[in-house]
Amino acid sequence: MITSQFNLDRPLITFTCIDGRSKWTIRQAVEGVQIFGGIGSGKTSGSGRLLALKYLTNNFGGLVLTAKNDEKDLWIEYCRLTNRLNDLVIVEPGGNQFFDFLGYESATKDGNKSITENILQVIRTVIQASEEKSGGKSDDPFWETALDLLLSNTIDLCKLAFGKVSVQKMYDIVLTAPKKGEQKQDQDKIGSFAYAFSSAQEIINNQIDEYIGRLSDEQKKEMEDPYQMEAMVLEAIPDAAVLKSVDQFFIEHYRNLSEKTRSIIDFSFSGFLFRLLKEPVYSLLCSRPSTFTPEDSLNGKIILINLPVKIYQKVGRDSQVMFKYIWQRAMERRNIKDNDRPVFLWADEAQHFLHAYDTEYQATARSSRIATVYLSQNLPNYHANMGGIKSEHRVKSFLGTLGTQIFHANTDIETNKYASELIGDAYVVDESQSFTIGGNFSSTRGRSFKLERMVRPEEFANLRTGGPLNQFLVDAYMYVQGVAFDNGFHHKKITFKQNS
Repeated sequence: MITSQFNLDRPLITFTCIDGRSKWTIRQAVEGVQIFGGIGSGKTSGSGRLLALKYLTNNFGGLVLTAKNDEKDLWIEYCRLTNRLNDLVIVEPGGNQFFDFLGYESATKDGNKSITENILQVIRTVIQASEEKSGGKSDDPFWETALDLLLSNTIDLCKLAFGKVSVQKMYDIVLTAPKKGEQKQDQDKIGSFAYAFSSAQEIINNQIDEYIGRLSDEQKKEMEDPYQMEAMVLEAIPDAAVLKSVDQFFIEHYRNLSEKTRSIIDFSFSGFLFRLLKEPVYSLLCSRPSTFTPEDSLNGKIILINLPVKIYQKVGRDSQVMFKYIWQRAMERRNIKDNDRPVFLWADEAQHFLHAYDTEYQATARSSRIATVYLSQNLPNYHANMGGIKSEHRVKSFLGTLGTQIFHANTDIETNKYASELIGDAYVVDESQSFTIGGNFSSTRGRSFKLERMVRPEEFANLRTGGPLNQFLVDAYMYVQGVAFDNGFHHKKITFKQNS
């Protein structure tokens, strides 16, 4: 028998009903929650508030992303009510909490992935999420490959030349990389790229000199053949092979791209880096030593990124998507046997924070004890923020990974139809009766069974939305996969109290 306080079958919520009691446990929590509700439906103050307080009361760690400027105060109140204020880590302009994402990724042991691959995945994920939101992402793999090559080679050049990676140096290198049609004298001008390349070349040359100095006379004789020398050097000095790859990419390939093609790739990469170089993000996430790490959530900390999208717009969104992705990977790396504390990922107006990795991440979130809670008004919000010609399939695939879905009052036709179809059909008795008046009076009765929606789409518009007129009561339909409520179905109409 499991004795841990984080036993997956520990109840978080118990619904009291006329015909019995229904329990919603940690197991259901880590299978993920999606909450839909229109403006003023009570999704945040009803089911959202209840879940937040239950997670905090049960000592979950977590990450909170912010879209609105009042969410910081809301979570301070939640933590005050649950005696968790000391666990709240607020990352915000003018605060005293900082996270150096490049330093963190450079030190992270992520399987067999190199530092370059770790940093590349973070930046690529944020850039692609930004392009999907703006509708600029293409499903043509060329652009993804080209961006990956630029990212990878820029990071490698930074590492070779300076021994570390910085946002400023990457930005400067991309802006000054050789361009098609430049003359030799233009290429020789001292710019950031030229300086970085010459610095890397000097370091590699010193390594080569040291290597040759250790060779026997017979081995040195073999190196008289330039091809043989190159093969020996590349095999013996890994950095030399990296520099050759960087040289080939920038000088032979990237420089010769057409102006239009290159400008699109440049803009995707340098545009993102430019936003990171602006305050307050530069101080919070790029330039100062880390005062916390994602792993702090595993010790019960609740990290709140107070860069509301409504105030900081694109830079606030990109910064939070970046930290979210880093946090997700950190949570997946942990060993449940050593630390089985559940952690939650909380995002109101969640459509702002979606990225390509979400579906894959959510598919394994249960085994990593990660309780995702996403709140959004309607399905079209997700479609609009998961661009590309396959957005409908991406949204369906993503929602299919969330085991609990809660539907508050809504006037969106697509969302209400989706909720009705998810809840499903049931057989109902259809009774009919007919009369015949002629020479004799007769009547006939018939009974048949037919399938009908258990909850019609139009019913969602009639749910209570809280406030004084509704005695602060909020209605919603709750659907839980794999677990039947005491009514025998996987769904139930639930009433939440806003002031409880």
